[in-house]
Amino acid sequence: MKDPQILSTFDAGSPRRKAVPAARPLVFDVCQVSVILRAVLYVEAVLAVALMYPASDFSDWLARVALITGGALPATLLWLVVGCMAKRQIARLPLAGQYAAGVALGMVAGLYACGMLALLGLFEQPNWLASACTGALLAAGLVAALAWRVRSRLPAATAARLAQLQSSIRPHFLFNTLNTAIALVREEPAKAEMVLEDLSELFHHALIEHQGSSTLDQELTLARRYLEIEQVRFGDRLRIEWVLDERAHLARLPPLILQPLVENAVKHGVEPSATGAQLRVSTELRGQMAVIKVANTVPAGQGRPGHGIALANVRDRLKLLHDMEGGFRTAMVGQVYQARIEVPVPGGVD
Repeated sequence: MKDPQILSTFDAGSPRRKAVPAARPLVFDVCQVSVILRAVLYVEAVLAVALMYPASDFSDWLARVALITGGALPATLLWLVVGCMAKRQIARLPLAGQYAAGVALGMVAGLYACGMLALLGLFEQPNWLASACTGALLAAGLVAALAWRVRSRLPAATAARLAQLQSSIRPHFLFNTLNTAIALVREEPAKAEMVLEDLSELFHHALIEHQGSSTLDQELTLARRYLEIEQVRFGDRLRIEWVLDERAHLARLPPLILQPLVENAVKHGVEPSATGAQLRVSTELRGQMAVIKVANTVPAGQGRPGHGIALANVRDRLKLLHDMEGGFRTAMVGQVYQARIEVPVPGGVD
């Protein structure tokens, strides 16, 4: 093929658009009467059970509960009021920041309770560290419950977001591949029939419904079809190595998750270089996790950075499907660019 640039994406000349990040759910939302009531009951119940250990009898236990409640109840209400007042500021934080804010406020509330009881003369030697740790632990439990409450409301929103990300990548993928086929028919008609057959299989895999996920084996088949077409396009300039561990191939992935990675490898590694590049796709089962790597050399240098939309799409879809169990990262080491995905495998080995 004489002019590989003819195969560039249709929207190559369009102005850059930034990916719109998904809105973060507000975990630390305590501005509701039901939440306030449950929070107070939770703190009182935990403290009441803890006070059973030092109590000698029921009246002693009741006296201790009344004593501690004098500090715990105002501290709990302080935690709730400050959390409600700072709701907008906390909502701007990432999820980890919202968790940390809730626990930090719990530590402050624990110190406040200890200080109140000390001022009333009920503590001869107040234990500030124990009070801060108790407040933080109780706050962590409350924040976890709030996070679970938010998560229970998210399945429909998550499915909608996943469908949106999926629909945004399909046209890009299909247009690029169809453009490749058109150029091949125009430049090398002898290979057109073989390429169009591969393209038909590729479209079949791309358009089939996978109920929100597909297997790693299906994604590798899709990536292999795509690279077979690109192999015809670039010939010896595209050197592909497959190192596959079949034990990892039952891992569940969002559909079309590998294709953007191999497409990026071709676009940024092979296409700019007159001598081509090496592309390596590997899978490995490590305990309960499948590790998928797509690596490519960049003989022409890293070049101009792209929009980052495809990588952000991959990261978002993995997070929606696997939450914290899945991982995605990229790195540039010397002249090798690598994208790495980690996802759990059903029935993985120890």
